[in-house]
Amino acid sequence: MSTAPRLTALDSLHRSLGATMTDFAGWDMPLRYASERDEHNAVRTRAGLFDLSHMGEITVTGPEAAAFLSYALVGNIATVGNGRARYTMIVREDGGIVDDLIVYRLGESEYMVVANAGNAQIVLDALAARVGGFDAEVRDDRDAYALLAVQGPESPAIMKAVTDADLDGLKYYAGLPGTVAGVPALIARTGYTGEDGFELFVAPEHAEQLWRALTEAGAPHGLIPCGLSCRDTLRLEAGMPLYGHELTTALTPFDAGLGRVVKFEKDGDFVGREALTAAAERAESAPPRKLVGLIAEGRRVPRAGFPVVADGKVIGEVTSGAPSPTLGKPIAMAYVDAAFAAPGTEGVGVDIRGTHEPYEVVALPFYKRQK
Repeated sequence: MSTAPRLTALDSLHRSLGATMTDFAGWDMPLRYASERDEHNAVRTRAGLFDLSHMGEITVTGPEAAAFLSYALVGNIATVGNGRARYTMIVREDGGIVDDLIVYRLGESEYMVVANAGNAQIVLDALAARVGGFDAEVRDDRDAYALLAVQGPESPAIMKAVTDADLDGLKYYAGLPGTVAGVPALIARTGYTGEDGFELFVAPEHAEQLWRALTEAGAPHGLIPCGLSCRDTLRLEAGMPLYGHELTTALTPFDAGLGRVVKFEKDGDFVGREALTAAAERAESAPPRKLVGLIAEGRRVPRAGFPVVADGKVIGEVTSGAPSPTLGKPIAMAYVDAAFAAPGTEGVGVDIRGTHEPYEVVALPFYKRQK
């Protein structure tokens, strides 16, 4: 028996804007409002407004909240300053990635863990199973928040029109409480587009008021509503991994080229330490397949699961692929054998339905904004 998808607080507003809706991780979400390319380009050159209320917020409180999170996750949460955020991961005992996360420190002993929509319940269950023995509490706060994001080079100007919070002093991967358009919010300088921008955590009953205020303030700056489709091409150009594509339980952070998030030097044990120690040693002595960028020489678009080939042999697999509005060519991320991972390696192609299309191997990201 199938269950109806969950609706965000902005569902009726999206429909009034003519959004094409799609089921994503059990949520009915806007895929696009009009042109995916126009939405993508707006974020790259002006600004876009996103509803990200499908993300999963989990609050961890208590005197040993930091020690617990450092045990449950691969990062050293004890070193996260008040008002700062940290990108990290939660793994299984065998080192396989359960999800990638952002952890915000909201107070002396209060943290918010933000999980991907499709993994939120899995992460919540894992944290609840790991908290035994710590003076800390894990709370499901998914229904307590709506999440809006303003992304793009014009986002600071738009936000300054609706808040007197110290945005100039708000660093990347930091957050502060403030009022935005009369709405209490956690204002975070984070995002998933490769651009400057802000993510705003608010009570669901305030979401529509905030959306309308941001739309009005953003109109002179070219802000438009944006759906999940352009969010995917934006993150792909920026070389940002997507769970279920570049990150899975079959991969450790070292397999994914993200071993830097694992902090062996932190105090105490943590889940997956032994397996990750072995994975780090393997990566040092015999590198696994490496994540690389591929740019098409032709026009055919690679998709996840397509084989990467060289010399008539399969040397890897595409994890994400799409037309790049910024580059004007199809691009892909792929795991390939280390011998073929160097930028400029010749003779590499993607098997697209039996035809080996030539691709250029490049370093990630494909796009990096000018500071």
